[in-house]
Amino acid sequence: MANFNKVLLIGNLTRDPELKHTPSNQAVATIGLAVNRTYNTKDGEKREETTFVDCEAWGRQAEVMSQYLAKGRPVMIEGRLKLDQWKDKDGNNRSKLRVVVENFQFLGGRGEGGGGGGGGGGGQSNYAPAGNAAGGSAGGSEGPPPDGEDPIPF
Repeated sequence: MANFNKVLLIGNLTRDPELKHTPSNQAVATIGLAVNRTYNTKDGEKREETTFVDCEAWGRQAEVMSQYLAKGRPVMIEGRLKLDQWKDKDGNNRSKLRVVVENFQFLGGRGEGGGGGGGGGGGQSNYAPAGNAAGGSAGGSEGPPPDGEDPIPF
């Protein structure tokens, strides 16, 4: 049986990215994403629901995201689902799904915040770590970008 784990989300950051480093000095950024869905009820009433998704990025992607993204900024995330499991202080089993970012794309104009989650106007940029043309991978350390260019996404 084949397996496939891929997530595509477009939404707005709910908070500024939080950048930390592992004991081995690997960068990891956590972000919150709000994804809106608009629908009509049976009565024709327009409603909106928001799904909040926690995401994590690793390596150079984490550094770039924490440098250029901020609360309210629209972004497209491509990644995979990961289930975190742990025991809380009372010994109860806990779990949480999160998205591990494999690729992302800035949406909207430079410095634009807020706006609709389905944005995609001018100023789109794409960032994929060096060494992986398919969009990067979580973890590991990426080398310098090709041609010695700084991967600033604008």
